Amino acid sequence: MVRPSLRSTSFRKVRVTIPGGASVIRYTKKSVSGAACAGCGARLAGVSGGRSAEVRAMSRGRKTVNRPFGGNLCSSCTRERIKRAMHGKA
Repeated sequence: MVRPSLRSTSFRKVRVTIPGGASVIRYTKKSVSGAACAGCGARLAGVSGGRSAEVRAMSRGRKTVNRPFGGNLCSSCTRERIKRAMHGKA
């Protein structure tokens, strides 16, 4: 039986063949999808992805983009939203 800390759902199982020819299961942290735009779902440029603890440790400059809706909307969705707001279409 694997140790209890590796039995959580935070880890994914990876089957690996070791040099002796045996197939073993190794436990690795799950990969994280990067930040996505709230409008169109596209991957956000300039925003580093990572697990919660890693993101907390990052500087603010790596977590967000310095513009309105930075870190939440992509540039094209931001531009579209600002145009709509200027023309009074909410």
